[in-house]
Amino acid sequence: MRKTILITGATDGIGLNTAKRLAQLGHRVLLHGRSESKLRQARADIQEISNDESVQSYLADLSHLSQAERLAGDVVADHPNIDVLINNAGVFAVNESRTDDGLDVRFAVNTIAPYILAKRLIPALGSDGRIVNVSSAAQAPVNLSALSGTGKLSDGDAYAQSKLALIMWTNQMAASLGNDGPMMVSVNPGSLLASKMVKRAFGIDGKDLSIGSDILVRAATSQEFDKASGRYYDNDSLRFGQPHHDALNDEKSAAVVQTMDVILDEILAASR
Repeated sequence: MRKTILITGATDGIGLNTAKRLAQLGHRVLLHGRSESKLRQARADIQEISNDESVQSYLADLSHLSQAERLAGDVVADHPNIDVLINNAGVFAVNESRTDDGLDVRFAVNTIAPYILAKRLIPALGSDGRIVNVSSAAQAPVNLSALSGTGKLSDGDAYAQSKLALIMWTNQMAASLGNDGPMMVSVNPGSLLASKMVKRAFGIDGKDLSIGSDILVRAATSQEFDKASGRYYDNDSLRFGQPHHDALNDEKSAAVVQTMDVILDEILAASR
């Protein structure tokens, strides 16, 4: 069955590889990127691979939460029903760590923007849809003040905390929706893959990107993930496993969600 799949961060790296694979399998891919020229090239590449002129692209800088909300609205306006959301966009080392909204850019892009997209797209996804949140093996306890924009973290700390926070809200949302919502899973696609992020942060070429794109395609389409809601898949060990223990703590996870809701009330209300 042909699926309609939105992939954030789809102009290079794992996101682009995943989009190409899905298009080759006959699925309709909706591409997100923050660079107009790279988005145009990605769309052209996938149209050529798939011979599908219906490939659509959406421009948004997810470090601006209002643009994340606008992206969700644009997608729903074009596609009242979609099948899969892959929250893949992410950042690690940056030149400027603060967003215009006063947040750490890692929390904004890696944690809060995916939360906005999930919340806004759940009605379009329905109970048969899927949300695949791309996390990481790098996970560290979340400082709620840092999540709110107070204080300064190193690149590594901010990234690891943002990726654990992503798992924490995924688990909370999956539990609260139960069978009424889409399947929601967190996936570590593999450590030190050959993405632009890894090359910039660690100065190494990294491992084959197909390691990551293969598992994201499976998470988006295969039956093995039918009952995976609220679980964590670790592609380094090639199995479902346990994330950092804080993600299994309902009280701590609820605090992360509550903090994000306060952030959204303040920032998005002011932008409307």
